[in-house]
Amino acid sequence: MDYSFLPQDSYNDRRNLPVSFSGLPVFEDAAGAIWFPSLYDESGDFKRLKRTMSLGEVTDSNSSSISSYGSISRTSSTSSLSSVQRLQFRDHIWTYTQRYLAAEAVEEAAASLIGAEGGGGVAGDEGSGEGMKLVQQLISCAEAVACRDKSHASLLLSELRANALVFGSSFQRVASCFVQGLADRLAVVQPLGTVGYIAPKMNIMDIASEKKEEALRLVYEICPHIQFGHFVANSSILEAFEGESLVHVVDLGMTLGLPHGQQWHGLIRSLAKRPGPSPRLRITAIGLCIDKFRVIGDELETYAIELGLNLEFSVVESNLESLKPEDIKVVPGEVLVVNSILQLHCVVKESRGALNSVLQIIHELSPKVLVLVEQDSSHNGPFFLGRFMEALHYYAAIFDSLDAMLPKYDTRRAKMEQFYFAEEIKNIVSCEGPARVERHERVDQWRRRMSRAGFQPVPLKMLAQGKQWLSSINACEGYTIVEEKGCLVLGWKSKPIVAASCWKC
Repeated sequence: MDYSFLPQDSYNDRRNLPVSFSGLPVFEDAAGAIWFPSLYDESGDFKRLKRTMSLGEVTDSNSSSISSYGSISRTSSTSSLSSVQRLQFRDHIWTYTQRYLAAEAVEEAAASLIGAEGGGGVAGDEGSGEGMKLVQQLISCAEAVACRDKSHASLLLSELRANALVFGSSFQRVASCFVQGLADRLAVVQPLGTVGYIAPKMNIMDIASEKKEEALRLVYEICPHIQFGHFVANSSILEAFEGESLVHVVDLGMTLGLPHGQQWHGLIRSLAKRPGPSPRLRITAIGLCIDKFRVIGDELETYAIELGLNLEFSVVESNLESLKPEDIKVVPGEVLVVNSILQLHCVVKESRGALNSVLQIIHELSPKVLVLVEQDSSHNGPFFLGRFMEALHYYAAIFDSLDAMLPKYDTRRAKMEQFYFAEEIKNIVSCEGPARVERHERVDQWRRRMSRAGFQPVPLKMLAQGKQWLSSINACEGYTIVEEKGCLVLGWKSKPIVAASCWKC
């Protein structure tokens, strides 16, 4: 590559810091020297910072899978020694692979952001020079935060606040959200020479404020992301309910608590229009916003009565991690489906135990179909800098789409950006551990997770219908729908945004 991601002086100022670069990949060469691939060399080549240290010194809290070589030397049995060595070797390979992928994500995302000048991405209205400078400042600041260099990061944040304008170009606006996240993360990281991370007191899964509710409603009405998920889900559910008289939908989270239950209005209409006797429909909502869910349930039951459909609506007050099989009432002879719209990523944790538990409970319900709709991006990598760049690339595309849909000073756009998308960005950037719930993953990773949990893919053969639907809602030019290995993916100018897939036991 013939461009530098960071100003050269920014890199040189910190190249000899006696700390590990927690956000960058680390490798060990044949001579045992540790080196950090630098992404900032003008020639595009990697530079090496050699040190003599143990592998355990290099790894940070995100690399807990690598054990110290010292533990091997204390093993009494020769056979157990070789067993531990083989295990650790696999751990090393896995960790190196993850770090390599993190570095690759940084390069690809930066290249895409800088290369978006012609399409309005980074450069926008401000010209390529200003766009390049803003990208460099953001990456430089993210690196300083990852290195826990508070003084340098604070200086860069001051510069960024002056350039990342809330009502500027699309990239200036998305940059302002990442600046907020970096500032929040910097406020809770420990200074150089200490170990650990203090999680910020932030939980975006709390009951939403009026502003967040309005922002969610606007995202649903203006952006096709959630509507796309509802379209694919309802089409799959209707196919599963074909010819059945007793049907049951288990809805995880009720689409983030979206008011009025728009998804189920459409399903009720479709079921009521079918020839012959209407089926008896049961909907079970799972989540903590029980008062809101009950209001939605009353609306849906009234609507169903008007159309001559028998609807039974119930609520299970539980988050997904605390859900138990007995919480969900299953009637003998009914056909059950599970609906998950932008929900399961919130229970993806480092240990995978929480997600596996939820998937096991779903599997025990033996649903005819599980509909899974998730953001299609890698925001759950083990290394901060790679995760930061993936998120920057993803949300830059979303803000670019908002630019194309709404006028520059439209207050609706500002509400969506600041009270919906910015909340996701800040959680990805500033939080760690249980507080980080926006753990979006690519559709390939979801395939692996679902297969390990015992689910089999149900190919979605509705690409033509999807394109027809996209045209029918008058979506802004630039949105696309493609089929990828049996999944449907909604994208903006070739950048995947949301992926929908179906699964069976």
